[in-house]
Amino acid sequence: MPLTSIRVLDLTRLLPGPYCSMLLADFGADVIKIEDKEMGDYARRYTPLLDEDSAIFHALNRNKKSVCLNLKLEKDKASFLQMVESADVVLESFRPGVMKKLGVDYEILKTINPRIIYCSITGYGQTGPYAQEAGHDINYLSYAGLLHLMGEQGGKPIIPATQIADIGGGAYPAALGILLSLWERESSGKGQLIDISMMDGVIAWLQATLPNYLATNQLQERGAHQLNGAFACYNVYETQDSRWLAVGALEHKFWQAFCETIGRKELISQQHATLQEQHRMKYVIQTVIQQKTLTEWLELFECVEACVTPVRNFSEVVDDPQVKARNMILSLPHPTLGIVNQIGIPIKLSKTPGRIHSLAPKHGEHTEAFVSKLTSNSTVDDELSKGD
Repeated sequence: MPLTSIRVLDLTRLLPGPYCSMLLADFGADVIKIEDKEMGDYARRYTPLLDEDSAIFHALNRNKKSVCLNLKLEKDKASFLQMVESADVVLESFRPGVMKKLGVDYEILKTINPRIIYCSITGYGQTGPYAQEAGHDINYLSYAGLLHLMGEQGGKPIIPATQIADIGGGAYPAALGILLSLWERESSGKGQLIDISMMDGVIAWLQATLPNYLATNQLQERGAHQLNGAFACYNVYETQDSRWLAVGALEHKFWQAFCETIGRKELISQQHATLQEQHRMKYVIQTVIQQKTLTEWLELFECVEACVTPVRNFSEVVDDPQVKARNMILSLPHPTLGIVNQIGIPIKLSKTPGRIHSLAPKHGEHTEAFVSKLTSNSTVDDELSKGD
């Protein structure tokens, strides 16, 4: 696989860092999860549990090894620094200054291994007045202005059901930064520091809204954007059986097909009408959609190109033929649990595809093998590469 020769020391926990290192591990990187000796990654204790660890921990930490170290102890810190000698990447998500206080920050590590790539994922980055503030996904969305735009006009902001800042603003930029740094190292021979701010990442997502303000200095109301439910052609409508139909008829040809199918041709010319007219159109369309069940509407739109789809729940998603064709839900054998279902790999490479070759490690599963080999003739590199 593309990253088979790359070793990552991952000190992160919960979601952003583990998701980033999972992306790398799925494509062959040797990810060694460094956990504290007490409870390890907090995500292990979430519910529901599959064994002694949570379902989300199993999902995020496949293809990894677990080594327990207490970096506040000189002996364990020395072991970590020895691991850095043969590593390519160190990934951490502590608040700025914590790694320096422990004596394992980038300035120290690059003297041990000048090729080391050191990636920090934090809420607000290593610099700026917010750098030391605590936060979670909702806080980064709120500071970035995205939360202000989410929801219906006149209503309160709506919290998204997935962690946009953690994954889209943190994990993916971090993975990309690591890959860019690995590529640059091929020519320079030197590593570098990667400073990922989840707030920065969310701001970078606002490509369809923030440029409008930058150009006009006009604030946008919640629910007043075409792609945020303001327009009738891009909305959701409730069916007779209390299900929902998603309509994404942005292009005029799709809007025309939609209006013709629901028997409201008079709405075709009103696609880009005023917001007041959009409210009236949404009411008219809702009245029509309410007259049939979801199944009946899907049958009517089956051969119509109008970007109309059902709003599905997870039980329907896992049985979706497209999801199955793309292998986005995988069933894997587990030594004690039987079969474990996991989310598949979204990046499809034709020549060197990613794969899941091992499931999430037990807390400290590889610590004993690692410690016993540190003082022996076998190198750490040899020992930790075994047992996949």
